[in-house]
Amino acid sequence: MNGRIVADRYELATVIGQGGMGQVWTAYDRRLDRRVAVKLLRADRLTGGHDADELRRRFERECRVTAQVDHPGLVTVHDAGSDGAELFLVMQFVEGADLADHLAEHDPYPWPWAVSVAAQLCAVLAAVHAVPIVHRDLKPRNVMVRPDGAVTVLDLGVASVLDSDTTRLTRTGSPIGSPAYMAPEQAMGGVVGPRTDLYALGILMHELLSGNVPFHGSTALGVLHRHLHEPPVPLRQVRPEVPEPLEALVLRLLAKDPQHRPENAQAAYQALVPLLPAADGAAHPPGVRQCGPMNPARPFLRPHAPWPDRAASSGARASSEPVAQTGAAAVLDIAGAVDEVKALLDAGRITQAVDILGGALPTAADKHGEHSPIVRMLRKQYAATLMEDGQYRKALPELRRLADEHAAEGGPADRQSLRLRYEAAQCLQQLGEATAALSEYRAVLPYFESDAATDPALPLEVRHRMGHLLLSVGDRAAACDVFGRLLYDAERLHGPHHPFPLELRRTLAWLGQVQG
Repeated sequence: MNGRIVADRYELATVIGQGGMGQVWTAYDRRLDRRVAVKLLRADRLTGGHDADELRRRFERECRVTAQVDHPGLVTVHDAGSDGAELFLVMQFVEGADLADHLAEHDPYPWPWAVSVAAQLCAVLAAVHAVPIVHRDLKPRNVMVRPDGAVTVLDLGVASVLDSDTTRLTRTGSPIGSPAYMAPEQAMGGVVGPRTDLYALGILMHELLSGNVPFHGSTALGVLHRHLHEPPVPLRQVRPEVPEPLEALVLRLLAKDPQHRPENAQAAYQALVPLLPAADGAAHPPGVRQCGPMNPARPFLRPHAPWPDRAASSGARASSEPVAQTGAAAVLDIAGAVDEVKALLDAGRITQAVDILGGALPTAADKHGEHSPIVRMLRKQYAATLMEDGQYRKALPELRRLADEHAAEGGPADRQSLRLRYEAAQCLQQLGEATAALSEYRAVLPYFESDAATDPALPLEVRHRMGHLLLSVGDRAAACDVFGRLLYDAERLHGPHHPFPLELRRTLAWLGQVQG
């Protein structure tokens, strides 16, 4: 027994996991009299002593967004915060074995089990990506197999806490994530998206079916180089009994170019459906073990199928139809609503602020008119708060609508319209729509460059984002050209020792290492 009390509530018991970022403990929740898991992260180690407050803010934001995802295959987040020099995340305690240990105990892994694990993971990813959240570190150690065979995903959002909005490299030049499961665009420092997680799923499936990851080596740099330049060995060359459609799916998941992977987790799930074990009473394919604990085939006939319209329904609440609110959120006093939102934002209660703004908008539109200044002000605040809350899919139509309204009044060079288009491009980037985001950044960049006297750093920021997006779509030569020219301009603006040029030098050095 450890005996330490975290946040005056959680009594630590025994360590059940440890890594470079921190430790995971079993713990006792003294307030609700239950067992929980507590992950402790050392903020000073994660930041090298810099920007600890910013890390805490982003950690709490990611935990808040993660807690909004409701899916039986995702570990439940109970609490999060900081305790002294450490960040803590309190999660549901999940019984069972992690997937790495489960594989070691059942070698060779029956291919129907691998299909069953992958299908359950696709269902989780479909829900997660609809938010949108990208896991960034999907691997067997972050997947639990429960006694009933159900699969639970851990550590959602933790990797992204260590990752800034535009920079995919740490201060030491190493990529975020585990090299053996890292997609090429992630290894190169490109913008990650849902298909980045699908690549990790392909690595995980290859490991379950063959016993080994497809790309390994003695150094992390060597492993990442193989991800970038070597094709995976087809599974049937290693294990002939693997069905051809399953081999084909894994090869598609492992495509170097994200655009050549399945469109989304739903598409990957549909490819797995014909290979899933049959329901009880029907014929079972060879290799299905029909009884015993921790059998991943047990949860099927398709109870965990992702909702086919999940992503569509998440984005269906257009700006013209804010969610109807009841009770306190049905605010009639617009000024009072604005004051309450400000107080909530100051207190970090962003989700409540989103609800109040969404409820106030219809009332304000009825009272003052859809295009009145007060409604436009509320919409801008609503869009900004949605972005702060990680609800990029809902923020995007709000931003586009506002941008169009400003452009209609002030022309295509209207400064407000351009800024709103820039924020919409950030939403597209966060949603993993790299090509669309690149197109929008390219459209607004000339206007920002022509107005550089007003904000000289903004064109550099746009080019920085474009460089990482170019990496994510596999255009490494163009990305290196963007970063090289950007370094010259950043040094002229900020000086050679400013953090921004220093980061660009590290990025260029890292790209040279990985590509070399």
